[in-house]
Amino acid sequence: MEEDAGLFTDMDGILKDEVDELENEEFGVKCPLGMENTAARSHPCPGKERSPDTQKAKTLATARDRVQASQLRRSLDLLDKEQEEKDLFLQKTRRELCACRHRMDLLSKQQANVAAEVARERKRNNMAAVGRLQAASCRLCLELEDEHVLQSTLGAVLQESENAMWHLEIKKGQLEDVRKSSHKEAQTRDRCLREHAAQQLCREEEASRKAERNRRLRTRKSLYTQRELGLRHQKLVEDAQKNHRVAVKFLKASLGRVREQERKEKLESHEHLQRRMDAVLALKNSIASNREALRKFQAWDRARAEQAEQLAQAEQQEVLAQGRDAFKHIFHEHRRQELEAQRRAFEEEQKLRKREIVSRILEEAQDEGRKRRRRPPAKATALRTLRDRTWNYISAFYEGKAAPTAAGHSLDREIETDPVSQLLLKASSESMQMVPGPTILEEETLAKPEIPGLWSEAHRQYQVPKEDMDRKPVGGTKMDKDILACTLEQLRSGVVHKQVASGREFKGRPFNSKPEHIHFKDFDVGKVYKKKITLINATYTLNYCKLVGVEQHLRDFIHVDAVPASHQGSHSVPHLQAAVPLGYRVSFEPPGPLSAGMSCEALVTFKPAINRDLEGTVSFLAQTGGFSVPLKCSTKKCSLSLDKELISFGSYVVGETTSRTVTLTNTGGLGTRFQVLPASEPVELEDSQSTLKLSSLYTYEGRNLDDRVTAPPSETLLEASTSSLLDIQSQKESVKSEDLKGAPAASSVAGMPSETQAEIALGEVTEGEIGPFSSVRLPVVFAPAIPGEVHARFQVVFSNPQCPTLYFRATGVAVDVPVWVPKPNVDLKICMYDRLYQDSVLVQTRSKVALRLRFEVCKELRGHLELLPETSYIQALASCSVQLKFLPRQSLPEDAGNYFDKDSCVLEAPMTIWVADQTKPVGFTVHAIVTTSDLELRPSTVDFGYCTIYEAVRVSVSLCNHSLLPQEFGFVGLPKFIDVQPSDGFGTILPLDTLQLDVLFQPTKAREYSFQLVCKSQINRCFRLSCQAVGTHPPLELSHYRIKFAATALYDTSVASLYVINSHLATSSLSHRAGSGDLCPVGPTSFEFLLPPDTPITISPLVGTVLPGKRCLVRVAFQPTLPHQLVNQEALQTPNKEMQAKPLQKDTATQRKDRRVQARPGQAPALQKQELEVRADEYRAAQATLARTFQGRFDKFVVPCVVASGDVKDRNGLEPPNFSPHNTLYLELWCPAVAPAIVVTSDKGKPIIDFGDIAVGHRSIKRVSLQNICPEDLALDFSVLNPRGPFFLVNTPSKLHAGKTRVLALSFSPQESVLAQEMLEVITKRGTLTLTLVGTGVASVITCSLDGDVLDMGCVLARESVSTGFKLQNDSSLPIQFSVQLDSLLWSRSSVRQELPQFLTSGPQRTEVVGTQNHSGQSVFSVVPVTGILDPGRAQVFTVTFSPDHESLYFSDRLQVVLFEKKVSHQIQLKGAAHEHMMFVEGGDPLDVPVESLTAIPASNPEHREEAEELKPILLTLKYVQHDTDQPAPPATRELQVGCIRTTQPALKKTAEFSLDGITWLQHRGFSIEPARGFLDRGQTKTINVSWVPPADFDPDQPLMVSTLLQLRGDVKENYKVIFVAHVVTGL
Repeated sequence: MEEDAGLFTDMDGILKDEVDELENEEFGVKCPLGMENTAARSHPCPGKERSPDTQKAKTLATARDRVQASQLRRSLDLLDKEQEEKDLFLQKTRRELCACRHRMDLLSKQQANVAAEVARERKRNNMAAVGRLQAASCRLCLELEDEHVLQSTLGAVLQESENAMWHLEIKKGQLEDVRKSSHKEAQTRDRCLREHAAQQLCREEEASRKAERNRRLRTRKSLYTQRELGLRHQKLVEDAQKNHRVAVKFLKASLGRVREQERKEKLESHEHLQRRMDAVLALKNSIASNREALRKFQAWDRARAEQAEQLAQAEQQEVLAQGRDAFKHIFHEHRRQELEAQRRAFEEEQKLRKREIVSRILEEAQDEGRKRRRRPPAKATALRTLRDRTWNYISAFYEGKAAPTAAGHSLDREIETDPVSQLLLKASSESMQMVPGPTILEEETLAKPEIPGLWSEAHRQYQVPKEDMDRKPVGGTKMDKDILACTLEQLRSGVVHKQVASGREFKGRPFNSKPEHIHFKDFDVGKVYKKKITLINATYTLNYCKLVGVEQHLRDFIHVDAVPASHQGSHSVPHLQAAVPLGYRVSFEPPGPLSAGMSCEALVTFKPAINRDLEGTVSFLAQTGGFSVPLKCSTKKCSLSLDKELISFGSYVVGETTSRTVTLTNTGGLGTRFQVLPASEPVELEDSQSTLKLSSLYTYEGRNLDDRVTAPPSETLLEASTSSLLDIQSQKESVKSEDLKGAPAASSVAGMPSETQAEIALGEVTEGEIGPFSSVRLPVVFAPAIPGEVHARFQVVFSNPQCPTLYFRATGVAVDVPVWVPKPNVDLKICMYDRLYQDSVLVQTRSKVALRLRFEVCKELRGHLELLPETSYIQALASCSVQLKFLPRQSLPEDAGNYFDKDSCVLEAPMTIWVADQTKPVGFTVHAIVTTSDLELRPSTVDFGYCTIYEAVRVSVSLCNHSLLPQEFGFVGLPKFIDVQPSDGFGTILPLDTLQLDVLFQPTKAREYSFQLVCKSQINRCFRLSCQAVGTHPPLELSHYRIKFAATALYDTSVASLYVINSHLATSSLSHRAGSGDLCPVGPTSFEFLLPPDTPITISPLVGTVLPGKRCLVRVAFQPTLPHQLVNQEALQTPNKEMQAKPLQKDTATQRKDRRVQARPGQAPALQKQELEVRADEYRAAQATLARTFQGRFDKFVVPCVVASGDVKDRNGLEPPNFSPHNTLYLELWCPAVAPAIVVTSDKGKPIIDFGDIAVGHRSIKRVSLQNICPEDLALDFSVLNPRGPFFLVNTPSKLHAGKTRVLALSFSPQESVLAQEMLEVITKRGTLTLTLVGTGVASVITCSLDGDVLDMGCVLARESVSTGFKLQNDSSLPIQFSVQLDSLLWSRSSVRQELPQFLTSGPQRTEVVGTQNHSGQSVFSVVPVTGILDPGRAQVFTVTFSPDHESLYFSDRLQVVLFEKKVSHQIQLKGAAHEHMMFVEGGDPLDVPVESLTAIPASNPEHREEAEELKPILLTLKYVQHDTDQPAPPATRELQVGCIRTTQPALKKTAEFSLDGITWLQHRGFSIEPARGFLDRGQTKTINVSWVPPADFDPDQPLMVSTLLQLRGDVKENYKVIFVAHVVTGL
């Protein structure tokens, strides 16, 4: 209440102050327009009636009310603020009170624990621990009392604060009405302000509309002006572009002409080279073919000689077998062959001479005909000369009117009827014409004129009269005919023109023929054949069709007027009538214009005159081009065949007879006579010998002719010059001799009795005539007489020489048992174990009575095979069947014995059928391949290991089929977290095949999985695959498990981001665990990405820690590069290509070098590799070339991310975190790489701009050329360089056109000695090109070979010296001047000596730089050299010598390297120790000071050095740290170093010895010393380890102090007193 009174008092004061302010004349209140109107409506008194005093009083009252209301609102705000502060104070006090109570509870618990520990230690009688625990209990009691006091204080403060809060609530209730009224007034005021703002907004909008109209007017005016300027500019641009296009057009035309000329020249040169290459290849082929033909002929000659020799030997054996004289027979046979060959040669010579005479007579007749046409008819002679008589004789001979002799008649008939003889005649005439000698003789003997002197050269030639010369022959001369033919061709070419309809040009055959081919088949000479063809217009519009004729070789026989060609020219050359092959008559009238799709007809008439095949075409001419119809005429031919070549009679009982038939079919149009004979009998048809001989000769000679046709011209000429008619005659004689030799042999064989021919014989029809398109059935009879298998072979010969001999065989089996099995081999194919297979075996009988049969299975297979029924009856001449059941067991290989082959799994089981009253059984064999049906899964057990719920694990499993049959399989009943691929685990596996299957496991939650996968085969066999896995739920997860980068250019970088999220917030959740193991602890969790080697992937950060509920941003960068090996290969190929392009010009030295390189082939790759590594420019050029031709690449990477609990920062030093392999996450990256859009063309494509070494303060400029290799223009943007750095981009082009090149200028100006490097990115929409800017600011920089700043010289004997060295190398490109200084020799050293030693002023730390020096005044350390100059890249060796003159452990100095007499580059601390004797001891607590006193210098007496027995103390303090835990504490340890100095002085002992006394007593006191005794070589140091553990009777309040004696025996005997001080320290 007192506060409220004070508050209202303040309010009254404030009201008075505001009233005073209102009375001031300058004070005025501005009311909004709406509020004034409201006031006017509420007070409707007119202003004229109001007095000034009244108006002033009302104004003051209104102002006082507003001020009072404002004061009330302020009071309310203060009350609200105070209440809020009180509330916050109450909450804070309550939290502190709760915390105090919590601490009190903890202290109470700790006090109880301490009391329990005290009781426990008292029982153990550990008074030290009891005292320590009692002190801790007292401390806890004091803390508990403090907390009680704090609790009472906080309770009082809380009570007071709650009372104040109640008072404030009462005050707020009292001012509630004031609050409501002020709230209403505030709403009214806000409404007035909104209305005023709306009116003001209307006025502003009106003003803005006016301003907008003015702006639009100004904009229109400016647009009009700009449009005028734009039109004018556009016109100028168009004119410029037009002129540019004209110039470009002329330029392109000029360049096109130049390029066309170059292309023609290049094409001509290429064609010239190609022609030369073709000629060379043709020559090589010709040579090869000649060699092959020669080898072929030689092989044929050898084969014929071998065959002749074999025949001769066979004939000799036959003659000897008959009991005759073989030598005599062979002699007579050779004599007969010689006579026959002479006779044939004579006959052939006569034939050739006749043909030659006929040919010359024909030539003379043609010449006479030409002369007669030239001579006038009146002067023709009527006398018949010898030439006319000879001509008439030959014509009559060919017409058949003359009666030649029998030999001549047979020869002429053979020539006339046989085309083979005509072919031989032609070949022989040609061969005779090629021999010049005999031809000249024949001309001289036969060609004699009737009138002597008529053919002499002196005879005056006949002069043709002038009137006869003017007279032209009928039909015109040859020149007239040629001119007429050319004219017709020109007219025809003018008739043909292109046909275009609807914008399309017709191309192709103008007329289609129906039928497409004209074929006259199986014609007879003398008959007339007609065929009609229809020509259909296939063009787009009207077309014409005209008959042109036929081909050149048929043009003389085809006439439009249907006159046969054979009637022409008969009066002049009547003997040529036999050479006319056929006659045609094509009746065709041009139909006129034909529309598209219309047709016309043509009638082709064929009247054959000779029996010969012919092919040709009938040509027509259309408006769009010519076309032709193929024409073919074929003679009648025989086409004979047998329906079967093997007759199998099967099994028949002896005495029975059966027959089979063979059908001989003629599908040709010519009939012939046939005869069926056994294959061993001679042929008895007429002319059969001559037919066979001629056919064989025709075949042989045809083969030779074909070979000659295919042979090259050179070989043909060679053969023509060396061959003669004697070869052909000898071939014919050899054929005849072979036939004659074979005839008696065949007759002898036919004369011997043959059982086969008696059992299998021909039927009634053995010969006869077979007509065209007919067939004949030939019976074959089988009458077995003796049991066994019978074979016979028969041949069918024909009278037509063109028909080959046909052969067929007959087989049969004669048995003496009436019961047989038609299928003696029962093949069950491939069978599986434990599967039932059945088949039916048919048994037949020839017996005429019923028989009882008993079926028997061999005893080895009775458990696997069964024949049902075992006993059966078969009726007479009937058959019965027995059921075969085969169920192979797994024991079949062991049971079957020899019947089963284990390697091939083939079973051959003999079955027996016993017939009653018969001793010989009937057997048949069961064949089967038995295989297993097993499928094997490898491995049999699959362990997926640990797999997180965010991924799937794939394991490959092999499915092996051990069966010989394909099997279908499928994985059934798969769990939801398992998938088998391919084909969802279903498919077919081939025999003895292995399939690779992928089993995918993706757990759904964290637990242990153990299950089996069932694979079923087609026969319902199950094969199980045991699987086990552990599903884990890691505490971390990735926001994305797959990142697909955009297409990134080579050496560009694409960056993607993802988050590593820690979703493990509470331990109550049982999901974050590995299987059924321990839960992952809640807290910070670390991760690390393990990148595969040699991957273009960068992840930042690789290692990090994520707090619970937080996430960490990870950036993944992809920068594709070219493989190093590919670039090396390209760089190696580039110089090889250049070397191949140059001509090979090597001198003698180069050849020697090549031979040396070839002698060492193993060193060539190494030298090439070294040369490539040295040539970095070639590497970059190859890299740029490959980048230009890069076709793109797509890679996939899987990056594991391991997870570990705890923070990475908490690990000690290099200790790796305890990553859990079970919680590993995997990140899949899809990385497509493409060719860059912009490449660097300068400096062989090197993207690194190296400015080199630049002096500080200088500037260097380099230029880089960039080329756009993509097909579009690119806008360029550049990254920002460091504004305070040494690099600067001079020019910045904004655009780079396609295929163009721009130059960038870059500058480098270093301001300090530093290696500067920055990345400049050229950014385009198709990628980023990164340029690396590198430069070095050169300053004086040297490096030292020492690892640290301390050079320890070690221990030496006093008055001896030791030296060591170190190097300083100049790593800069400038020579450096240096100087070396020692601090002990500096002039400032005198002032330092006047000061107090540091061990008197500061702590015991030894921080002095310059330590003990020699007593002689000389420096204990010396360095050479002192000054000099270091060249760039060179090193200088400094030698430091340590020469002490007395014993001390604190020799030290500092060496400074000063550059250019200003800069201190290196400071090296020099240290060393000196001893009077060889052995020394180091270690222990310091017992002296590092500064020696010069007051007493001990004199060294060498005579008493060996008798030094003074005890030197060594103090070792050991602190045993005892913790409050139950675990035993580690022992306290210290070390002593015992060494032996290497010296040049001679010594009696090569080794030194040390030993410690009282080891057993020390062990009782808890000390352990290793080793207690040992030997040392010179320069060797050993460590003595001392450890201490308090014994059971040790008093922790009293430290333990013991001592022992250490003896050193080197050059002298030294004794050291080692004092051990041990005490126990309580750990925290």
